[in-house]
Amino acid sequence: MIDRRTFLGALAGGLVAAPLAAEGEQAGKVYRVGILGGKASDPSEARLWQAFRLGLRELGWIEGKNILIEDRWAEGNYARIPELAADLVRVRVDLIVTRGSTYVLGVKRATSSIPIVFTMHADPVGTGHVATWAVSVSLTGPRRGRAGHPTIHLKA
Repeated sequence: MIDRRTFLGALAGGLVAAPLAAEGEQAGKVYRVGILGGKASDPSEARLWQAFRLGLRELGWIEGKNILIEDRWAEGNYARIPELAADLVRVRVDLIVTRGSTYVLGVKRATSSIPIVFTMHADPVGTGHVATWAVSVSLTGPRRGRAGHPTIHLKA
């Protein structure tokens, strides 16, 4: 049976692959994905992003070959989120992947042109981060580039 972190990593990997594929893969292009996370030293956080990277690899996205990953860590200081999000925008990532509402809000304030994918969120519709509960990626329109899935609770 697949564990929760592997499932979420594969789900997030699929969500990341969708905007990249929708853009149309350019021959030889190496896509840059920004990750905005909590604490690099937190074992739970490390497992989540390891599963995410595994999900990407299983979908054919190989670090150093057709994708580069830029990590930025708040290290428990949520006040740093806007600065870290702005840094990811500055280095011109093609996509930003993050966690819940606090991170999504920081990224959303930093960019309206880079797609945002989030792995967990308690109420993405209620906060206005997505229009509906449907898991989809919009590359045009007023909600351009925000996709994600609410936190999924699985029972063994």
